[in-house]
Amino acid sequence: MKTQRLIAIAIGLALLVAIYTQLTLFVVQPIGALPEGRTVVILRLNKTEFIDSPDAMCERIQGGVSLLCRMMVLGTVLEKSTVLLRLPYSEWLYEISTGGKTYDN
Repeated sequence: MKTQRLIAIAIGLALLVAIYTQLTLFVVQPIGALPEGRTVVILRLNKTEFIDSPDAMCERIQGGVSLLCRMMVLGTVLEKSTVLLRLPYSEWLYEISTGGKTYDN
């Protein structure tokens, strides 16, 4: 009984690690081209984090956010990754991705 429980816990932990290291929750805040916003689950790219957004990536890459950077990051990420699931926009996840910062649309 104890062995089965330990095996189940080990499998659960391995699954969590696999999800954390292989997937990204990519949050696109509402902008002109996508007024309702979107959260997509994608296969992780080498520059994305577990919870990420175009704004967070722009901040990391160039130290600020601009409409041009947003659109370039969004296009590149969606072109180079595989979208597994499309979900509604989550402000909570967006703010996690930016460390609590918000940027104008």
